Amino acid sequence: MTYQNIVADLKNRKFSPIYLLNGEEPYYIDDVSNYIEKHVLSEPEKGFNQTVLYGKETDFITIVNNAKRYPMMAEYQVILIKEAQHLEWNKESVNILQSYLEAPLKSTILVFCYKYAKFDKRKKIYKAFDSKGIIMESNKLYDNKIAEWITDYAKNAGYKVQLSAASLMAEYLGTDLSKIVNELDKMFLNIPKNREINNADIQDNIGISKDFNVFELNKALAYRDILKANQIIDYFAANPKSNPAPVVLGALGTYFTKVLKFHYAEDKSKAGVAKLIGVHPFFADEYLIAGRNYNKWKTFNIVSLLREYDLKSKGVDTPNNDIGPLLKELIYKILH
Repeated sequence: MTYQNIVADLKNRKFSPIYLLNGEEPYYIDDVSNYIEKHVLSEPEKGFNQTVLYGKETDFITIVNNAKRYPMMAEYQVILIKEAQHLEWNKESVNILQSYLEAPLKSTILVFCYKYAKFDKRKKIYKAFDSKGIIMESNKLYDNKIAEWITDYAKNAGYKVQLSAASLMAEYLGTDLSKIVNELDKMFLNIPKNREINNADIQDNIGISKDFNVFELNKALAYRDILKANQIIDYFAANPKSNPAPVVLGALGTYFTKVLKFHYAEDKSKAGVAKLIGVHPFFADEYLIAGRNYNKWKTFNIVSLLREYDLKSKGVDTPNNDIGPLLKELIYKILH
């Protein structure tokens, strides 16, 4: 089942005796788990009927023994297994769970939160989960889908975000949905719903410098604005904690990978490029300019440089991994 369908069922108090929440994106797993933890039972009922166990600290015998209990003065009991990927999923242990899954108690809601990886669908136990319960697979979003996800999340919360602001936020925060939601929820507290959220709001509330951020660096490089690019890099070098190397190099890598895709586009129109590289047509002009300023072989060279300097920033093949000088050297090589 999809995340949206599960949440809709939970809100209608339509529960399954078994949930296997698995996948590489922890946000949806945590959100479903948190909803069950907070809303299935009333506060008085939770004392006797809600149990939270952790994969590293428990085993299947303990889980099944808890699952076989009947609720006390409540319709359900809830058992949440967090970090379930750390359980011993060997054949002997899993057989204990398998026997329970064949006839689970309808008064027990047993939730497995199996994070950061997909559960092996070839295993016999997976078929048992699928037969008697609900399975949700939580997949990572691609980089080019994050800005759209931000605008949708804001819309559902009653806010409207400018596309450029959502893209700036996505560029700066990456693909960690939990981190993005945390920043959005904090921002919503300071902005009225009747006003559109813009770049200035993102910069003011998330601590991104208005003029010196990875979004502006990519743009300066696209236009070969040497002065602006060097000003931004000088700022990054002076503020390394606000502009960590993984964020800067990751943003540059994503950007120039899209420029490389441009060179292989059969349709180099604004609409064609936007569709191919996964950006809104509003931003396509910038990639058209970047494609003209960096030919295919120069772009290949830049992508190679980014890999090299990513390793150098981690101390590989260099006696000095001070990010400031490394970034200045990298930007010089990109521009020249």
